[in-house]
Amino acid sequence: MTLHDSPFLRACRRLPVPHTPVWFMRQAGRSLPEYRRVRADVPMLDACARPDMIVEITMQPVRRYDVDAAIYFSDIVVPLRAIGIDLDIKPGLGPVVDEPIRGAEGVKRLRPLEPGDVPFVTEAVGELVRELGDRPLIGFAGGPFTLASYLIEGGPSKNHEHTKALMYGDPQLWADLMQRLAAITVEFLRVQAAAGAGAVQLFDSWVGALSADDYRESVLPYTAWIFERLAELDVPRIHFGVGTGELLSLLSEAGADVVGVDWRVPLDKAAQRVQPGTALQGNLDPATLFAPWDAVARRTSDVLSAGSAAEGHVFNLGHGVLPDTDPDVLARLTEYVHTATAR
Repeated sequence: MTLHDSPFLRACRRLPVPHTPVWFMRQAGRSLPEYRRVRADVPMLDACARPDMIVEITMQPVRRYDVDAAIYFSDIVVPLRAIGIDLDIKPGLGPVVDEPIRGAEGVKRLRPLEPGDVPFVTEAVGELVRELGDRPLIGFAGGPFTLASYLIEGGPSKNHEHTKALMYGDPQLWADLMQRLAAITVEFLRVQAAAGAGAVQLFDSWVGALSADDYRESVLPYTAWIFERLAELDVPRIHFGVGTGELLSLLSEAGADVVGVDWRVPLDKAAQRVQPGTALQGNLDPATLFAPWDAVARRTSDVLSAGSAAEGHVFNLGHGVLPDTDPDVLARLTEYVHTATAR
């Protein structure tokens, strides 16, 4: 089998597959004891800048779960740190920005990203592609709204009040901010694809905080610009956000080949909302994995059944693996999906 024929890439391209491919958002991370050992004394952003750690952590779930794709180990703020934004990731909290952006001077600090800013990405992706062989590596980047929210709020936010205040109150400054972030995101994904990533996923995690009208006016143009620029790479483009049931048509309209669906919307309903020519990814509720196996299997079968309505289906969770998830359940889940869908 060649990389091009991998079940994951075939499903993304809406082609027949030997089985429904599986990978899990946050499959590398806190749920794995081997990850906790490797990361024991290493700050997150340091780990994201060391090729040896990126390769090891990215490969850990592939070895353990036999998933159909690896996801590049990184964090959405890595490109921002690379261009000189003073930020850190606080354990138990998330990204924290030293000087939140609240005006034009702050926006001007966001210079373009260049490949030389992230040499560790090129090195790590190259090594991973060699190690993965015919298994694809998915490139990783944060979407512009989510990056904007972290930069404006100064950290994670429940209500995104400062972000929305800027978006509503100064549309011109918002446009400048979003265009700069979109350009940084495109370059970060281009570096990964140029080094051999077989697909790319844009995580606009917090975009579900917006109404459909606000998304269409204030986010869609920049996300569409990102996907348009990535089209020339000829790799599948995946788009994912949380709480985006009312935005699925717009997420699809932005130009992704695959739309990730969180656990709130059944895949057969999601298939009716996205544009024709779109594959779906998802969408088992991550909390399901804490239930007895009979319940996990039953609900997984429901996801697979609903997913058959899509033009292509990549099995995943409806968000990331929760930190206390039993890795053995994820291994069993991968095998279950492969066996249940073998054609």
